[in-house]
Amino acid sequence: MPSFTRRTFLAAVPAFAQPPARKISIAFLGAAHSHAEGKIAVVRANPAFSLVGIVEDDPKFRARYETAGLPMITRDRALSDPSIEVIAVESEVKRHAKDGFAALNAGKHVHLEKPPADNMAETRVVIDTARRKQRLLQLGYMWRHHEGMNRMLDAARQGWLGDIYLIKGMMNTLITAEQRPEWNLFPGGQMFEQGCHLFDPIVRLLGRPAKISSVLKTSGNFQDTLKDNTVAVLEYPRAIAMITTAVLQPGAGPYRCLEIYGTNGTAVLRPIEQPVLEIDLAKPAGPYKAGRQRIDLAPFQRYVGDFSELARCVVERRPLSVTLDQELVLQQVLLEASHM
Repeated sequence: MPSFTRRTFLAAVPAFAQPPARKISIAFLGAAHSHAEGKIAVVRANPAFSLVGIVEDDPKFRARYETAGLPMITRDRALSDPSIEVIAVESEVKRHAKDGFAALNAGKHVHLEKPPADNMAETRVVIDTARRKQRLLQLGYMWRHHEGMNRMLDAARQGWLGDIYLIKGMMNTLITAEQRPEWNLFPGGQMFEQGCHLFDPIVRLLGRPAKISSVLKTSGNFQDTLKDNTVAVLEYPRAIAMITTAVLQPGAGPYRCLEIYGTNGTAVLRPIEQPVLEIDLAKPAGPYKAGRQRIDLAPFQRYVGDFSELARCVVERRPLSVTLDQELVLQQVLLEASHM
């Protein structure tokens, strides 16, 4: 993890022009996850939120946040202070369900880092608690507000691509030998850790597959059992989806992609960040002409759309765009594909 400074937490975060109707008090319960730094920066830059503090017991991470001048608070205050409306859970993956349950049970709206748990039993407890407490539960799949991804999903839903018969996605990265023990905490390895980001749009588009097959392989030349080279195939009545995800590729970012193939054409998002979207249609449909075309997209900043949606839904007391039922199906598919 890079060293933290005051500037780190505001760098590259867009300005929010619209003043909020009121400030929403938010706290972070855990901040050891790799996405925590970026989310704290986004929350601090969003005028809809007021960051009350961060709960982090690990001395290594706590010292870094303190050095950056960020407020640290106790777990008890985060859960018991009635002025804190929202808790963002950015603890280690093995703690997600426990911390998410604690925050929901305390009556807080929750942004919960993905995956929400490593088993269905704890996932159901968290989701049932959100229903019982009538609180918002937003899972941290980082591309749900990605313009390019949403435009290609919309083209598929509207039928502009024709009948969908194939979806392919790749989500590779490169990790160090020192990182491998942490990523090897779960049997699903890389499929569970990062493949989840591709299961999210596919399952929300096509739903639960009729059959799931996966190969979770240890290909790296290391003395461990990390499933570092993985493939999953989701079979639907009239379509196939294939996800590949590995931790062995140098310079992997430009190769991350999502591709949707239909009988009237193709939508390809490659790379996903910064996004390049091409649509190629046999016949014009919706706003798209026939032939190959590149779609103009705004620069993508992770987490901005997530917390903007969460703020709107808290203030306006309306549901999130992804339902709890959809979250359950997504988690079931991810765990089965991850052999968990």
